[in-house]
Amino acid sequence: MRPGPFGCLLAAAGALWTAGCAPPEQSGVVECIAPAGPGGGWDRACRTAGAALEELDLVPGSVRTINLLGAGGGIGFAHVVSDRATDPNVLAGASPATTLRLAQGQYGDLTEDDVRWLAAVGAEYGVLAVRADAPWATLEEFVAQWRNDPGSIVLNGVSAVLGQDHVKILLLARAAGIDPRAVRYVPFDGSGEAMTAVLGGFVDVYSGEESEVEPLVESGDLRALTVLAPERVDGILADVPTATELGYPVEWVAWRGYFVPRGIGEDAYRTWVDRMTRMVASDRWDIALEQAGLRRYQMIGSEFEAFVEAQVESFRGLARDLGMIR
Repeated sequence: MRPGPFGCLLAAAGALWTAGCAPPEQSGVVECIAPAGPGGGWDRACRTAGAALEELDLVPGSVRTINLLGAGGGIGFAHVVSDRATDPNVLAGASPATTLRLAQGQYGDLTEDDVRWLAAVGAEYGVLAVRADAPWATLEEFVAQWRNDPGSIVLNGVSAVLGQDHVKILLLARAAGIDPRAVRYVPFDGSGEAMTAVLGGFVDVYSGEESEVEPLVESGDLRALTVLAPERVDGILADVPTATELGYPVEWVAWRGYFVPRGIGEDAYRTWVDRMTRMVASDRWDIALEQAGLRRYQMIGSEFEAFVEAQVESFRGLARDLGMIR
């Protein structure tokens, strides 16, 4: 019996090719692996680029997003490395969460060298926010209490412990002279749940990104204490100071990017580099960035490969400094 489209999709998600399901490298369909559930940053990165690649006719067929959640992106990473190693019609979403977990050895024996890093095509900056009636009007007021009594402050985010939302808090704590081991951080499954906890007074501070907090800052429900950018941003958060200008040299760029299988060959890799180069140069991509709440931030091909290598090494040093790894 020939399986229907849904059966083929399930097979693709588990890399179990049954009779009647053409392997993706033979089907002409590009698959973008989002190593988390629908609605998150990796999922949006796949869907945003997929739509642009299709509309610009940069791929021969359609682009399908496959959500492979688990292990903080590790399931998706392993799937590309182990099951799609030579497939030129697959790419996968990545971000600092990916490089951070690789640096911490959280993907087992897999390393950054097991894939080819393709491109970063957009970004947003980290933000710390509190409810509008919180007792701290500024980052300095918050840090003063945090420094005096770290145990009295509870912070949250949507990444796991030692994930990116947690680590940017640890970086700020270290810059403020607070022992990172004294930081109280509670991970939540989604930004809506995490911000509801802040708005309800169960958690004091939300650690997230611009696009997550801007609607509630604009509505007056949240107050942004700082943006972890190299300089002040425009738009809704234009009046919010950076941590660096307040004396805490901490930046967090939440880039959105992609990697492809290591074994696809140089010609296929150059094809993907050309596709991404043409995509980000288009007016269509400006529209896509605005719709996704992202800023222009792009590195493609060898530049991005060098960037990832340096970032993983930097994160390894940070992990050692913070006692995450030996």
